[in-house]
Amino acid sequence: MREIIGDIDRWHKQGKRVALARVVDVEGSGPRLPGAAMVVNEDGDIAGSVSGGCVEGAVVVEALECLEENSRRLVTFGYSDDEAFAVGLTCGGTIHLFLEPLDW
Repeated sequence: MREIIGDIDRWHKQGKRVALARVVDVEGSGPRLPGAAMVVNEDGDIAGSVSGGCVEGAVVVEALECLEENSRRLVTFGYSDDEAFAVGLTCGGTIHLFLEPLDW
């Protein structure tokens, strides 16, 4: 979280809407541990990482949908998940992310 606080603060001052994605669980081998975080602003700009690059593109799509719908969601990416494989999650594990819009 510390690595993204500056970006969150800057986007807040600019009046941007922001969604936060956090790793909440990992099954098997995962690229990042629970607590890893990434933020996405309404323009699709990102800060932080939840997978070291494996699924960040898909997370941006999910985060923008959260902002559009003003909703929270739990999403899962794993090796057996066709979408996760398509975006490159090949570590063999499964990661669970919780996404939510930040409420200023």
